[in-house]
Amino acid sequence: MRANKLELTLPLNKSDILASFKSLGVTPEVIQGLEALGIVKPTEIQVQSIPKLIKSPIDFIGMAQTGTGKTAAYSIPIIQNIDPNEPKIQALILCPTRELGQQIAKQIFKFTKFTEKIFVEAVYGGEKIEAQISALRRKTHILVATPGRLLDLQRRKAVDLRQIKTVVLDEADEMLSVGFKKDLDLILEQTSRGSNTWLFSATMPKEITQIINSYMDPAAVKVEINRDQRVNADIAHQYAICEQAQKIEALVFFLKSHKDERGIVFCKTKRVTKQLHEQLTAKNYQVGCIHGDLKQIERDKVMRAFKGDKLKVLIATDISARGIDVDNLAYVFHYQLPDQVEYYTHRSGRTARAGKKGVSILLVTPKEIKDMRLISQQLHIEFKQLQ
Repeated sequence: MRANKLELTLPLNKSDILASFKSLGVTPEVIQGLEALGIVKPTEIQVQSIPKLIKSPIDFIGMAQTGTGKTAAYSIPIIQNIDPNEPKIQALILCPTRELGQQIAKQIFKFTKFTEKIFVEAVYGGEKIEAQISALRRKTHILVATPGRLLDLQRRKAVDLRQIKTVVLDEADEMLSVGFKKDLDLILEQTSRGSNTWLFSATMPKEITQIINSYMDPAAVKVEINRDQRVNADIAHQYAICEQAQKIEALVFFLKSHKDERGIVFCKTKRVTKQLHEQLTAKNYQVGCIHGDLKQIERDKVMRAFKGDKLKVLIATDISARGIDVDNLAYVFHYQLPDQVEYYTHRSGRTARAGKKGVSILLVTPKEIKDMRLISQQLHIEFKQLQ
């Protein structure tokens, strides 16, 4: 079960970097911040989104696969439209998880390294709300929030959204899948009339269509990247067939062959996630595990170890892995098939980010082959069998 090795894309030279981002309307100061991060070429979603979002106040729908640069596609226009001298929250970014919120805030902070001072705060569950209330008393231009925590802060009158110019729904499909529909309705009922709404998503379930119809301009601009290719083209999709009882041995064989590479192993249930963690630990594998029963402090500890490269393998359920963005993941391994086809898009999108290559491997029983074919048909991808 040997997977392909990662291949790095070659960066452009400096003059190409400046010309490419400059042509989109990005300011020299922001370009300087991008260059410092090694962001050398705008992705397709950035090329299609940034000029439109910088120039005019519009409602906007951006459809693109996970890992294609959607964060920069909306955050660069937000940064350039912020008035640093106005000490009010001018942009609100809603996202599904604590980890993604932290990541977005950190990214924006880095993008603004060479601009006038722009202040960003991230608020989310799992932290003491009093500390977040105290932080919001400071000047804040951009607020990144999970919907539930934002509503908690509003009930305590700690957040004023009246000056909001732009609301972004980032990973909108993921927010809906983790149960934020009612919270989003409450927030958008307040903001949609006086601000522009930008929705970014990898998939388009019917609940998103309802949000678009209820809260967005019928003339909203829509950009859909690779409409017939709903999964990142830089991912190689592979599978191996084995009986259920042989899955643990097949996974161990794979991990031995890829002991120097980092990846995520996906399970469908908390029970199997815990069981697999115990089995691999008993075999002396250093693996982390995240699922819905973990306390936040335990989850944070596991994620610090995984992001810091102390752990090479993370075992996760679909819901618990939402919003995880770890650099240079070589593979995702599907120990169990996902419940929904859309989940395959999100799972596989953890690898092959920022122009890199990655591998997505399904472990299927003979009875599950038909389910794999359904994924293949609906997502327009081809699975190659591993021997």
